[in-house]
Amino acid sequence: MRLGDYVDDYCSPCKRTTDHSVAAMTDDDVKKVRCRTCEYEHTYRHNKTARKEMTAKEAFDKVLANVMGSMPQTPESKKKTSRTK
Repeated sequence: MRLGDYVDDYCSPCKRTTDHSVAAMTDDDVKKVRCRTCEYEHTYRHNKTARKEMTAKEAFDKVLANVMGSMPQTPESKKKTSRTK
């Protein structure tokens, strides 16, 4: 690693892993990085976060659950439920 090299790290303002530029080093250790998206400078976190990144399937399931949970019942589904009672 050298100053100015690109490294992936978690950016708290962006709330995701983004490209960063190495801004400060001690010997061979990266100490500070600057986000290339929002220009926020912070200590190098080694791309560790408190929560894990969501997979594509988990994101899809979450969106689907929100959509299905907020949909009102259609008249046909109301008729079917009243007949089964």
